[in-house]
Amino acid sequence: MSSRSKWVQVEFIKGSRTFANLCWACILVCGAMGFLLVGFSSFIGKDLIPNISSKQIAFIPQGLVMCFYGIASLFMGFYLCCTVFWDVGGGYNYFDKQEGISYVFRWGFLGKNRRIRIQLLVKDIEAVGLKTQEGLFSNNLEKKAVELARFLRVSIEGF
Repeated sequence: MSSRSKWVQVEFIKGSRTFANLCWACILVCGAMGFLLVGFSSFIGKDLIPNISSKQIAFIPQGLVMCFYGIASLFMGFYLCCTVFWDVGGGYNYFDKQEGISYVFRWGFLGKNRRIRIQLLVKDIEAVGLKTQEGLFSNNLEKKAVELARFLRVSIEGF
């Protein structure tokens, strides 16, 4: 999505806050809980999940490994949930020909560098670089590169 006038162009960049990332985070957390519960069930000798018997799983080594995988998956799932919540990588590209400035803004991880903002002078932009790969979104990227190059009146490199 972008906004454009005669002098200003703003392109909004989608970060990690996507439906696919949210789905993967939910799948990871649910799967991790299953692994943890089965591993813990083998430790205490009692079935914690209905209709799933853990009597045939010895705690050492199978139950212990399942607990390890469950804990590792929980960390990965919560990490992915945090990146979705914080929208890491999201932001915008701002080009103002009248003022002669350009900003690249992105959200990062928590901390003192959470807001990443790079300021450039428009006159220092010599070309729009594009490295294309075959895929679903390659034509869309090429169109955006052409629009930006026309707006800034610079060449395109990488075709």
